[in-house]
Amino acid sequence: MQSMRRKPVTVLTAAAAVAALALVGACSSGGSGGGSSTASSGTYTWWDPYPQHDKNSDWEQRAQRCGEDAGVTIQRTAYDTTALTNQALLSAQEGTSPDIILLDNPAVSTLADTGMLTTTEELGLDTSEIDENLLAAGVVDGETYGVPIGANTLALYYNKAVLDAAGVDPSTLTDWDSLTAALQAVTDSGKKGITFAGIGTEEGSFQFLPWFWGAGADLTDLDSPEAVQALELWTGWVDAGYAPNSVIQNSQNTTWEEFLTGDFGFVENGTWQVNSAAEAGFETGVIQLPAMDGGVAPAPTGGEFIVAPVQQDTDRYDVTRQIVECMTTPEGFVDTANTFAYYIPPTEAGQEALLAEKPELETWVEAVRSAKGRTSDNLGTDYPMISEALWTAVQNALSGAQTPQDALAAAQTEAETATS
Repeated sequence: MQSMRRKPVTVLTAAAAVAALALVGACSSGGSGGGSSTASSGTYTWWDPYPQHDKNSDWEQRAQRCGEDAGVTIQRTAYDTTALTNQALLSAQEGTSPDIILLDNPAVSTLADTGMLTTTEELGLDTSEIDENLLAAGVVDGETYGVPIGANTLALYYNKAVLDAAGVDPSTLTDWDSLTAALQAVTDSGKKGITFAGIGTEEGSFQFLPWFWGAGADLTDLDSPEAVQALELWTGWVDAGYAPNSVIQNSQNTTWEEFLTGDFGFVENGTWQVNSAAEAGFETGVIQLPAMDGGVAPAPTGGEFIVAPVQQDTDRYDVTRQIVECMTTPEGFVDTANTFAYYIPPTEAGQEALLAEKPELETWVEAVRSAKGRTSDNLGTDYPMISEALWTAVQNALSGAQTPQDALAAAQTEAETATS
């Protein structure tokens, strides 16, 4: 198999992009390790960001089974999410790249931009069954790098008792006006309306994007009228007392802790809180995030892609493909979903198989079907710089330092300068 011509890996440039990423919008974990790949050996190296799953875990055993099915042994190493990306870039420069990496999806374009990843076409992977909106996070300049192992995203959890007391029917909340009216009803009843994460990090952008995209805004035009409307929605909620002033420093974990007090009607949070919601001291429900004028707002996707770094011995790709295919069967996607509570499978067959086991996840399946990758629209390595400008604008508007219009105008100038 012939490899495409690639530019040399430039670690200093790529590492700077990684430093800007700080991609913890959906979830993250910690750990360390190492590994390398030798041509034509019976051992295939595998790196992932799941150190919480040790050598005795079901995840480890599953990886080993996929290796055994392909006739090889898997040497698995787990890293912290950010450390994994940096280590992958370094290994490419040193010629010690592993055969397989599971990588936070917004970082795929960073690695692909250096030339260190094979395309799915080179690897011989069939991606026709993968939902296009999820696969898009791995598309750079028309080439696809890796496949998603699943996706998590955002929705609105609600406290049923709080909504009942306020006379709010969550099924009627289909646009911004109806949601804002519900927040007023909840606060009028003596409770708090909504909490969300407006922190000045990637988490802040991650939580703001559904409202930004739900207004029809585009990340290449941060100060459009639609973008301003989205930021005015958030600042308006804070000004009216529907959301607490704490949102400016809230992380997603903090918002969840606030919601679990039972004082809030709503919280914007993710798939990863499904189990916690079921164990809350009150009945919860979940609805999709509404777009401004109705319908579902696209929410950003979290979750990892499984990618294959370039190898000098391209004969290794056949076994790598077999391992990837083993991990991405409908049954494999369901296993992943249950392991990471919950990564929604990226194929219709996988989603239907998951719903057969857990029909209560239907809202989350629909949310993922409507979701969007942060680096989609071919933003690639420009996304981290755009995101930082956006979360800075959110901070400035929520603090009252600038109007939404002025904050976003400054953000657009900052993003244009950073990406030019």
